[in-house]
Amino acid sequence: MSTRKWYAFRGSDGSSGHLHEAQLQDEKEALVGRVQLSYRTALTRHKQLRRFEGISWVTWAIAVVTLVMWCLTAYQVALAAGSHTLHDFLGNVLSNSENADVLVTYGAKYNQAILEGQYWRFVTPIFLHATILHVGLNMLNLIVVGVFVERIFGHLRFLLIYLVTGVISVIASFYFAPQEISVGASGAIFGLVGAYSIFVFAHRRAFQHGGIPALSWLVFIIGLNLGIGLIIPNIDNYAHVGGFVSGCLLGWFFAPFYVLQTGEGKAVLTDVHSLTRRWPLALLTIAVTLLLAISAVHFIGG
Repeated sequence: MSTRKWYAFRGSDGSSGHLHEAQLQDEKEALVGRVQLSYRTALTRHKQLRRFEGISWVTWAIAVVTLVMWCLTAYQVALAAGSHTLHDFLGNVLSNSENADVLVTYGAKYNQAILEGQYWRFVTPIFLHATILHVGLNMLNLIVVGVFVERIFGHLRFLLIYLVTGVISVIASFYFAPQEISVGASGAIFGLVGAYSIFVFAHRRAFQHGGIPALSWLVFIIGLNLGIGLIIPNIDNYAHVGGFVSGCLLGWFFAPFYVLQTGEGKAVLTDVHSLTRRWPLALLTIAVTLLLAISAVHFIGG
């Protein structure tokens, strides 16, 4: 019968240096294993849900509402341009015709109106777009990013992040670009990207090379989009930055992270950042967003 022997390799000073290194290596491998388990669980959790719950229906609902709002405003823009036939309407739409007065009527970010008490304009611009190209690009990005992020974060967290970062993007535009009339969902979409970036950062050990290539790619995409905003006129980069930064902050507190917890004699994977655990923080987030809006109105309005 063979026997297994344990050896402690001591350093020249008599300490168990190699044994300590082996223990550190084991702890590192265990940490990587836990992070990989959390990452795999977050990516596949939607497959274990019932059929409707596993669909990214919040993303699709937002897209439908946004497209309906664009149809209404596009119709009014065409009427204002003197269109009377279907051919005229289609021509007006395809020419990317804009009308700021129509957008203001439907709820665009217009500082003067907000200062007069129309505070709902901190929300409505998220669902308005100026042209068919504007709404088309934003909805394409929303569906590509949103479907994936909603599967990871879940419906309620996704909705919280989308709306809060969207509102904060409008607040940023209100404060830093007071002269501009602004509409669009891009600030909220940047918020989703910010939250997802933090999710990747928190799970970086689940990626090759410590997640550096994945994070570098995200930085490149974000920088490219912000750079385009500096080159092309009429793009509200203040809203984009506000949405992205607030998305990163929300991602830090609400990005899913699953750990094994024992209870009733069995181990269960638990999301320690779920809304059921962090609902007070969610309420605080909404309160802080309201406080930001009030402060912006106070400082701009004097």
